[in-house]
Amino acid sequence: MRILAADFGDARTGLAICDSSETIASPIGNADGKGIHGTAEAVARTAEERRAELVVVGLPVNMDGTEGKRAEKCRTFAGALKSELEGTGIDVVLWDERNTTVQAYRNLLAAGVPGSKKRGIIDSEAARIILDSYMSYRRNQASRESGNEKKF
Repeated sequence: MRILAADFGDARTGLAICDSSETIASPIGNADGKGIHGTAEAVARTAEERRAELVVVGLPVNMDGTEGKRAEKCRTFAGALKSELEGTGIDVVLWDERNTTVQAYRNLLAAGVPGSKKRGIIDSEAARIILDSYMSYRRNQASRESGNEKKF
């Protein structure tokens, strides 16, 4: 299944997509849209163009498991995106994105990406990390359902 991930932000919304075998997640840039609804339109357009079957939206949960104003905005965005995708067969799910931006920054630092270039790509790298996490979850679920779970 081709899955698109979105790391929604006020300034930029990073995007990543995986191959149909759900093996490799790749950053694909940022959505071109203004505000919640404009960004939802842009992400929906990208999902359709890339033939995604599912969109995963990062949900910024606090370290203690609570949700703040940023999570509320992301929920509103996911709702707008779901409305934009109505009738396409593309579903929208929210996924815990704790520490993804920090990890994205570390990845770019380790790769030697200069500071001036980080701003434009950090959000799509965060979306890639969100997508990797979601794909790992799906693989683990499939493994449990097929009886391949190892017991200790």
